[in-house]
Amino acid sequence: MSARPAAPALRRRDADRRFGIRLFGSAAAAAVAAVLFGLVLVLVESGWHPLRRLDAGAARWLNRTALDHPAWTGTLRFFSDVVWDPVTLRAAVAVLTLWLVYRRAWRLAAWSAVTAVAGGLIGLLAKTVVERARPALPDPVAHAPGFSFPSGHAMTATTSFAILLLVLLPLVRRGWRPLLWAVAVVSVLGVGFTRVALGVHWFSDVAGGWTLGLAVVALTGWSFEAWRADAGLGHADVAEGLEPELSGDDPEATGPNP
Repeated sequence: MSARPAAPALRRRDADRRFGIRLFGSAAAAAVAAVLFGLVLVLVESGWHPLRRLDAGAARWLNRTALDHPAWTGTLRFFSDVVWDPVTLRAAVAVLTLWLVYRRAWRLAAWSAVTAVAGGLIGLLAKTVVERARPALPDPVAHAPGFSFPSGHAMTATTSFAILLLVLLPLVRRGWRPLLWAVAVVSVLGVGFTRVALGVHWFSDVAGGWTLGLAVVALTGWSFEAWRADAGLGHADVAEGLEPELSGDDPEATGPNP
């Protein structure tokens, strides 16, 4: 008789423990990404010689490659300036946010908008504070305005593809989800590569954009997870997207308690 009422309580304790571990993991990921960005920033500001040598060596080698392969350079410019341009990615996130509003998925729409806007403002603030000059190559193949650190393209790609991925995962069949992850990862890495290959950013600029963008997404994602806990919703595994309820008829429906 005593084992029957104890079973639900045990399952709840186990669920709470797993939720706490995952929530702590989200906060830890945000902290690690922020620390990594801070480390890159300190190394950039201090002019650490090994990093300067890496930046300069990568810039010279890729610039020579770009000059020797103009068709390849044109392809990189197309992806960098059209497909992966911050305006394109922000427009995609804006359309997604409006669709979430249409679906009445208010909390997820708010998360999407806040993450995108916060990422843009934080990146702009970091550029203004650091004021790092862009690479000055003898024979540049591309030009870009503004300061260099962190890379706005790399940071916007990180936040935008994370938003698209974490929102849309519940709508995609499980068998296709690895492909979705692969597209997001390859795109984020590809954006960084194109910016260095075109000579408009140092490698450390791109690394700074990646880590700062990851910190923003991890922090807002952690906040979203904490909100779900306060609202009495079950834990949403990252592999399932931030809000699995989106695949149902009512995205705002309250799921079972964990």
